[in-house]
Amino acid sequence: MKQGSSSRRVNEQARQVIAETLMFEVSDPRLSMVTITGCEVSFDRSVCNVYYTCPPDSYDETEAALKKASGHIRSILAKKLSWRTSPELRFFLDKSVDEAERIARALEEERKRMPAENGESSDEE
Repeated sequence: MKQGSSSRRVNEQARQVIAETLMFEVSDPRLSMVTITGCEVSFDRSVCNVYYTCPPDSYDETEAALKKASGHIRSILAKKLSWRTSPELRFFLDKSVDEAERIARALEEERKRMPAENGESSDEE
């Protein structure tokens, strides 16, 4: 149990430092709409999987910008966290937010369509 909370704390520390770094220390405009949704740091802290979201029309340019900035982000991460190693950063697009928005839009469209289809029969339940 203790290891789990320690792991969550390490993941959250990494997420917070990376998010702050993107907001305040990286000047690439392609990264202005990026949100860091989570991090998974390996047990030995050699690798950090970073999950992010961005507008769907900027997936490719955001990926390129993150690759370009990863060395800078990694060095700031090493300075701000007192870990023995600075983890290799691996960025993964988190499409769960996009999927949730797509589902919400579909449900809203269905909700708007239902009364029109049912019309008079909506009183009959």
